[in-house]
Amino acid sequence: MKKAKYQLTDSTATRKLQITIVLCSIIFTIGTAIHNFVIINPPLIETMMQMAGGADPAGAASGFTFGFRIVGCLYIIGNALGIFALNSRSRILWWVILVVNITQATGPIMIPSSMWTTVNDVYGVLGILPSAITDGGAIILSLVMIISMLKFRTIWAQKPA
Repeated sequence: MKKAKYQLTDSTATRKLQITIVLCSIIFTIGTAIHNFVIINPPLIETMMQMAGGADPAGAASGFTFGFRIVGCLYIIGNALGIFALNSRSRILWWVILVVNITQATGPIMIPSSMWTTVNDVYGVLGILPSAITDGGAIILSLVMIISMLKFRTIWAQKPA
């Protein structure tokens, strides 16, 4: 038996959701890039490793920084993909945006607390701000997307035609 497909049409929330996703994606892309390339550097990572009691902070810092930046670049790309939400309602795009934001929201618990202490010591609150905005904003955007799916029972806040 063939499953019947139904057509979807925009609700009053569809365009608002798209614009929200795009604006958040732009902010998160910029914030992640600042955190990844301005805030994080080998001397900061070395200090963080010393605080955490690492065996060879001087030797391990550059490798850790490189790996950290690769992950950061993946998030920069993932966040930038959200900009396509302005003109696309692709299923794949929806799920990529949601997964990127859910995983980015775990940043505060995945990153060692010694990094936050070190960043605060070196840069003050301004050093924590880009990550706080991207990670905290990712929590909020994820919740908005999930609530939208629950409310409309479909993605992109669309409704059956």
